Amino acid sequence: MAINIKDKIAKLLALAESPNENEAKAALLKARELMAEHKLRPEDVKQAKNETVIRTVLDIPGTAMTNPWAASLSAVVAEHYCCRAYRYRSAGSKKNKIGLVGLEEDFEIAQRIVIYAHECVMAGIKAQFVRDPKDPPGTYREKCNAYGWGFARGVNKAFREQEEQHQEWGLVMVVPQAVDDSMADMGKKTQFGTEQTGGWRDAYRALGFQDGRRFDPASRLSDGVPGQLMIGG
Repeated sequence: MAINIKDKIAKLLALAESPNENEAKAALLKARELMAEHKLRPEDVKQAKNETVIRTVLDIPGTAMTNPWAASLSAVVAEHYCCRAYRYRSAGSKKNKIGLVGLEEDFEIAQRIVIYAHECVMAGIKAQFVRDPKDPPGTYREKCNAYGWGFARGVNKAFREQEEQHQEWGLVMVVPQAVDDSMADMGKKTQFGTEQTGGWRDAYRALGFQDGRRFDPASRLSDGVPGQLMIGG
């Protein structure tokens, strides 16, 4: 294999960070073609300086009762932005928080969008639900959680549809092996449980799922942050 192939792909991947969406997509497409032809993965062509793995706990709670959907939503978003999410609990605490792991070049974008997705759910909950003292205990919490689970499922659906439309991103928008290797010691911290809608199907499907399908991170990537190529076209 010619040595300059890796350099050429690396330059294309650099161009793929252009804020110009058409230029970014064209660069990604060509990089994908070359990687497929020469059986290369993104980490095979990235420079060593990009192999720094960041692991940080975000200020997002992820408790089993009040917002069990937060970990799953974070995992969906993080993976789409080439990172991983996990649950973190400090010594002596009963509450979990959401953590994020990724290469330095991916981490900032993923962090912004994970936080934004959580903010969108909380805003949706505030807009859709009001506590009613006449309701049975736990009703408000169950509705809120059903909405959150639906939103996470809707975001996942939207991302999968985006990936189908842009199959040229397939070899680029993947979680690097270095990130997964760094999480080998985490065990159950990466297991996020199952959906619990509490029977509130309207909150889950008619509200949460539909809002999740409409989730658009563009506003958090439009302030000069590299990586706008990951927004749907």
